[in-house]
Formats: sequence, C-alpha cells, structure tokens
Amino acid sequence: MKPQMINMQKRMKEYGVTGLSMAVIEGGSISSTVCCGILEAGTDIRVESDSIFSACSISKFLTSMLVMTLTEQGILDLDEDVNNVLTSWKVPLHEYNGNVTLRHLLSHQSGIVDPEGSFNELNSKFGTPTMVNLLEGKSPYCKVPIEVKYAPERDFHYSDAGFCIIQLLIEDVTGNPFYEVMSEHLFHPLHMKNSTFDPSSQNASCGHMSDGEVVEGKYPIYPYPAASGLWTTPTDLALVVVELMHALKGESKLRLSSSKAAEMIHSQGGKEWTGLGVFLDQNDKGIEISSLGWGVGFQCMVVAYPQLESALVIMTNTDLGVHQLKGIIGDVYKAYYFYMSD
Repeated sequence: MKPQMINMQKRMKEYGVTGLSMAVIEGGSISSTVCCGILEAGTDIRVESDSIFSACSISKFLTSMLVMTLTEQGILDLDEDVNNVLTSWKVPLHEYNGNVTLRHLLSHQSGIVDPEGSFNELNSKFGTPTMVNLLEGKSPYCKVPIEVKYAPERDFHYSDAGFCIIQLLIEDVTGNPFYEVMSEHLFHPLHMKNSTFDPSSQNASCGHMSDGEVVEGKYPIYPYPAASGLWTTPTDLALVVVELMHALKGESKLRLSSSKAAEMIHSQGGKEWTGLGVFLDQNDKGIEISSLGWGVGFQCMVVAYPQLESALVIMTNTDLGVHQLKGIIGDVYKAYYFYMSD
C-alpha cells in the first residue's frame, strides 16, 4: 500500500485521532511503515516507528502463536483435557459431555462465558490479581468464579477468561511467568525489540478518548497478559504475521511446522469464521485472517492474506467509540484492500 493513497493527516483530523502507526507486508516481508501524529495530546512528542501502543486483544493472536510453538515442541497438547495439566487451579467439573481443551479455549468455544463487567483495566487501588484469584472470582476484576456454562464446542462465546486459563496453564507447565515464556519463545527469536507487558519501560503512547482527552492514568494496563496485556509496535506485530506466513511454507524461525501453522488458520468447531486465536473470512483475495484490539484509549487491527503474503497492521492511540471498520482503521483497510485489487 502506497502512503499517498490516503491523506492520513486529513483523515486523522476528521476522525479526531491523536496518533497512528502502521506497517505493510508485501511479498512476505515488511515493505513500508507509516507514523503520524503525537503520543500525547498537548505535547510535541511524535509517533515514531518504535513507539509502542496497547495491542489490547491482539495479544490473543500472539498467545495463540506461542501455544502452537509449545505444542510443536511437545510441551503442550491442543486436545488434552486442560485439567490434566493445570496444577494451581482446575476448571470446575460440570455435567456437560466433553473436556475443555486448549483448542476450545483458543477458538472461544470452551463453554466459558465472561461475567458481565469483568476484565477491566488495572486499578491501582486493587493492584494486580493472581490468575488463580481471578479465576476463583476473588478479584475486583472478576467477581464471579469462572466455570463452564455450556458444553464445549456447542457455541462460540468470546472469552478473556479462556485466555487467562491458557496463561495459567502455560505457567503451570513451564514453571515460569507468562511474560518470560513469551519473551523466550517469540519476542527474542523474532527480534521483537519493542514488545513488552510493561509500558513504563518503553517509548509508550498515551491513550485518548474520541474528544482528544488523555485517558485517566495515561497508559491503561490490562493485568491479563495473554488476553490483552501486550504493548507493541505495528512492525513487531508484522514480524509475527511474517513468521506465520513463512511457517505455512515450512520456513519458520520458530520451527513451527506448516501443518501446525495451517491448523491455526483452519475453521474450528464448525464455525467457519474462527481459527485458533484469529478470525477468518473468505473473499476474492482468498483467506483473510484478522485480529482486532479495542480498549481504553486504543484501537488496532491486523489483517493478513497468507496466500498473497500480504498484510496490514495499524494501531491508533484513540478510542473513537465505534467499531474499527467504521473509523480511520476501516478507511485504511478499504484503501489497502482495493490497492491489492489493482
């Protein structure tokens, strides 16, 4: 996608977007980056290529890549009952047939439903909850114990709690904190130098509301790293997308087999539009993979076409209050889509 295809500064002003950063993949490699705007309203600190944004739920995409990598190494099993390997907490027994597996959790088909009003941003008054306290309903961030509400694979229900269970399972199996496992198996091998779960140590953007005001606390943190805690750049996210594309061709830096990579973007549980940690669509470009992030003060999107080895990653530091595709991210996505049609 050519930067001149869309007047980014004009669109940002129209929508009230404070800062934006994006990366474009063509031919299986990063072809261009675009940075516009500022990191904090009222300052002159400009968005640069190493400025990090809250990825929000795009964290789930990376968690899924981590799970597939650990599965490839025989550390995890996609189809094993998670209660066989969880040691610090167990999914409460239920009357439904079938066990909860990583496959169910990654595809949001485990039968777990997030309690209403749960999984908000970190509140300094309450501090960071342990995953066990959170899953037991003993935390202000989730006041109801997590349990299976319907038979696994019966239906889709988007769940942050499911990814909290994945995080706990990874920590139980490896004996290490989630962020260390992610750093060892993804960040370091893929040279993701600007990815973290602690924005205080990096060149971080503040979050903004649609009126341009900086959000309270400036840097909203979600104390659920696997579900929504990642801070990163479009370039680093693009490295993960490139890795997935290369893995599909048997050229993975993570030694992820083409079969495991293909499984990640294969429809799960009879739901054509959900893979493992990503969402799927079919159009005239072939299969379209997407992952969206939307949180306090931030919106972002990854969209990729593995058969074309093309992708777009766009991150903004403004919550416009509408779905990504109805704001500036949607404008950029449409311009990119039609550019590929030329």
